[in-house]
Amino acid sequence: MSHPVGAALLAELEPVAAAELDRHLGIAKEWFPHEYVPWSEASDFEGPYDGTPWDASQSRIDAAGRTALVVNLLTEDNLPGYHRAIVASMGRDSAWGTWTDRWTAEENRHAIAMRDYLLATRAVDPVALERERMDHMSRGFQHSAVGDLLQTVAYVSFQELATRISHRNTGRHTDDPGCERLLARIAADENLHMLYYRNLMAAAFDVSPDAAMEATTRQVVDFQMPGNEVDGFARRSVAIAMAGIYDLRIHHDEVLAPVLRAWNVWDRTDFSAAGDKARDDLAIFMAELDASAARFEQRRAERAARRSG
Repeated sequence: MSHPVGAALLAELEPVAAAELDRHLGIAKEWFPHEYVPWSEASDFEGPYDGTPWDASQSRIDAAGRTALVVNLLTEDNLPGYHRAIVASMGRDSAWGTWTDRWTAEENRHAIAMRDYLLATRAVDPVALERERMDHMSRGFQHSAVGDLLQTVAYVSFQELATRISHRNTGRHTDDPGCERLLARIAADENLHMLYYRNLMAAAFDVSPDAAMEATTRQVVDFQMPGNEVDGFARRSVAIAMAGIYDLRIHHDEVLAPVLRAWNVWDRTDFSAAGDKARDDLAIFMAELDASAARFEQRRAERAARRSG
């Protein structure tokens, strides 16, 4: 049985892309970043306005929360690279281009709102943040999925859900009602984005099951958050995981597993040998990831016990 690839696959899935775009536009809520920022708390920083320099004592958010906020914001900042990557995979024609432009506008709103909130409340070091933004964006965005439709859609299906959970958990961790409210609003957008891509990939499984399964396995095994090129990302990821904001258990149980269930990958009967092999490889990886998550949880618990003792 042959399956469409390349331009043929884009054409085959375009009605689904159009329907998902219409669904998204029908349920997405308009919101305004300025309404989520406590402007009355803002004050001048050092510089031309001769304000007060930033120091950590001004932030009401702990070190782990600040780390997560900065990584999340720097990730949102690199939007031009993501836009370029999606266009390379989906093109600019018909619903594909309309969706990409709409998605880009919504994602840009997240960075605007987060930066305004963090600066108004002096939550993070503004000088360090700007230097890191310049460094991160100057590196661009590179990913194995770029240029391949199924690889891209598989990746962003997981990534949008991971981002939603990261924002939501970061907001809760900050113990700052305003920050939690803002990040919950952003997380709601990310959930809608995930649904668009997840539903599109579900259709791709029906159109080209083997290729979809192979793309899924590759993106699960090679998964990296789009902020992985932030300087010190590995060290920061450990701090975020130790705080319980985003760790291997969350990645396995709350990101990968539910999306794979939504695509019914474990019970499908329409694969050839290639699809079956990809699914078997995925099952092995998921079992190994589950074991790694359990080991990390044990180490974290032991560390917490030592600190409390």
